[in-house]
Amino acid sequence: MTEAAQRLLELLDIERIETDMFRGFVEQQPGRTRIFGGHVIAQALMAAYRTVPDRACHSLHAYFIRPGDPALPVVYLVDRARDGGSFTTRRVVAIQHGKQILNMSASFQIDEQGWDYQHPMPAIDGPENHADQAGIRAIHADRVPDRVRQEFLRERPFDMREVEPRDPLDPVGADDRNSVWIRMQAAAGQSPEMQHCLLAYASDASLLGSSLRPHGLTWVKGNVMMASLDHAMWFHAPIRFEDWHLYSMDAPFTGGARGFNRGMIFDQSGRLVASVAQEGLMRPITR
Repeated sequence: MTEAAQRLLELLDIERIETDMFRGFVEQQPGRTRIFGGHVIAQALMAAYRTVPDRACHSLHAYFIRPGDPALPVVYLVDRARDGGSFTTRRVVAIQHGKQILNMSASFQIDEQGWDYQHPMPAIDGPENHADQAGIRAIHADRVPDRVRQEFLRERPFDMREVEPRDPLDPVGADDRNSVWIRMQAAAGQSPEMQHCLLAYASDASLLGSSLRPHGLTWVKGNVMMASLDHAMWFHAPIRFEDWHLYSMDAPFTGGARGFNRGMIFDQSGRLVASVAQEGLMRPITR
């Protein structure tokens, strides 16, 4: 288990400070000025799970309202909106400095049987045929500006292998379709609730980058301001995130300094386990 993976598991084990009030901490990273959006979503989902003992989350919808301050813990207030016979609804508000930084609604369902159908997994070579993202980034490290080098090289808690990696400093326009193999070996043996939270965390990585691809942009170049505006996720099947998953993404629209992104997450057997949608800010930076 890597140090980054161990630390993430600890951070998602949030602290209960009252019946429906929780506190989550953030790992301090040099040069980081805001909390990674997936981190807040994952902790908010864990807070909701702590009030729902008997069913699994099937969907969540979140809005990022303000940037999170990485120097402070986050307080999560859970509203028990509904406890029904089949479905349970929770609303979670994340607070820092006395103000909302995120609000999220999540729905949970008992295990039920029904008709099964899904789109097939894209025909893409397996993870063994693609280079590790950390290794690729190390190759480019000397070319990356000092202001983002630490973030660029920071150890991630999961393994990622981009199917069509681009030059981070000299990208060319490319198709918006974007696929990444991803896993977190430290997820082995974790609870179903933690598996959902880990996948929710990872689902915010690479997704907004799909909108940048047609325009020949990357966050490393420093000519675009990026931020997640909202995030929706649907869980379709149990998760074993210690195994490889294909995150297949696209961005059907950019405009108004925003990009709309979609993602489908398949396990290596081809089963669709989750779907994601997100709109993000991609504002041109002018100096």
